[in-house]
This record gives sequence, C-alpha cells and structure tokens, in this order.
Amino acid sequence: MLRSMITATNTMGQLQKQLDTIGHNLANIDTQSYKRTETSFSELVRQQYNNQTKETEETNTNGELGISQGTGAKLGSSLVFTQGSLKQTGRALDIALTVPNQFFQIEVNGEIQYTRDGALYLSPTTDGTNRLMLATAEGNQVLDENQNPIMFEDNFKELVISKDGTITAVPRNDEELPQIFGIGVVQFDRPQMLVQNGNNRYSLKDLGNNQLGDVLTFLDGELRNEVSMQQGALEMSNVDLSKEMTDLMISQRSYQMNAKSITMGDQMLGLINGVR
Repeated sequence: MLRSMITATNTMGQLQKQLDTIGHNLANIDTQSYKRTETSFSELVRQQYNNQTKETEETNTNGELGISQGTGAKLGSSLVFTQGSLKQTGRALDIALTVPNQFFQIEVNGEIQYTRDGALYLSPTTDGTNRLMLATAEGNQVLDENQNPIMFEDNFKELVISKDGTITAVPRNDEELPQIFGIGVVQFDRPQMLVQNGNNRYSLKDLGNNQLGDVLTFLDGELRNEVSMQQGALEMSNVDLSKEMTDLMISQRSYQMNAKSITMGDQMLGLINGVR
C-alpha cells in the first residue's frame, strides 16, 4: 500500500509541473513570437515481480509475466518551434520571420543571443555621434550578418526591408548613397540545443562534443536567399488554445485520480491498523 502511495505522490508532483507549463503557455497566447512548451511523460524506474511457475516462465519469451511495480512518472518538456500566425501592423520596423527555426542575432550584455521577436526600434547611440542603432524593445543591439551592431546615420527618410533581410535606409537627399545592411539571421538545424532566457530570447546550451556548424547555419553570402521575412508584420504565438485546454483537463483529471489513490491507500492502512 505504501508503494502505491509513493507512486501516486511522485506522479502528482510531475503533474503539477505539467499544469504550470500549460498555464504558462495559456498566459502567453497573445505574446508575439512566443513558442509553446510541449510536455510528455515517461516511466520511472520499475521492478518486475515474476509470480509464475517455472514451466510458465520458460514459455514466456519476453519475461514480462507477473507484476510490474514502478515509482511513478517523470515529466519531459521541449520547445515547439512551429510557425505562428502573422499579424499585419503596417509599421516599418515590425519584421516577421516566415520560416521556422530562423532567428535574429542580438547582443545581450556582450553575449550573442537569438530571438524571433521582430518588433524593432531605433535608439540613439551613446558614442556621441549622430547615429541611430537598431535595437529590440529591451534595448539590445540587433546584429548584421557579420555580427556587428546595425547603426544608421540620421539622414534618411525611410527604412525598406526586403524579403531576404536586407535593410536599406533611403536618404533624404537623392544625391546621397543609401545605407544598406544585412540583418543577421541564423538557421537552427538542432533547435533542441536552445535554452530560454525569457522575453523571447534564447541562447545555446553547452555544445559538448558538437560543432557549432552542426547546430546552426549562418545565412549570409550565398545562403542569404534562404532568409524569409516580411516587413510590417509580426509573428504571433504558436499556442493552440483548444489543445492547451484539452491537455489542461486531462492533467487535472489525472491529478485527481492520483490524489484519490493516496486517499484510498490511507483508508486501507487505517483499516489494517484497526484490526485487533
């Protein structure tokens, strides 16, 4: 009876984590570029108690006759990088990536991180020059294809961004040359190597024995035509409300069932202790 209670208790703890994850997904259903977290369960260590006769065991080829007793379930989670829907904004510095697993490169406290949040802004530089820096809503620098900050001289009338991520500052004076930059975009071939840093920012895990080229591809030079983005739009969350609500109800019922198992186990132990 104690084993059943331990199993139910362990499983309830993991179910609570699943409920927290679902709640986090639902809370960010309207967050631009948010990527949902998917959960799955796996069985924890179990023991096999064979209570068959020797003759029966010899005829059993898979060795699974008897009673299997485990210690509960373990929750696993992974980010889902499917494409979210596009929301038209008409704002020149709103950019939506239209291919899954492509990310902008940004600099955060000297570290290169990645994001799909294309709500960008122009921010004055702090070097005393009359230049404007392309930045995220948090003020982090957006990098070009050479991993340098994108900065414009303040003499343009509009910004035009092409599908391949080339950003052009059209000058006020037609006799001047336009300022042209390529927004730094990478394609992650192994997105499971990304970890969340909050605010739609991601960084790489410890690569271990993996090479950087096996994890991501820099879309520059000849690979520039593989970049796909749309100006005047933002990618919204990929959270599916109906799926999250279904998973929420299933998780709640599973939690109730395991709580009931503990209650029944406690009642059985009370009956045993009451035997005179």
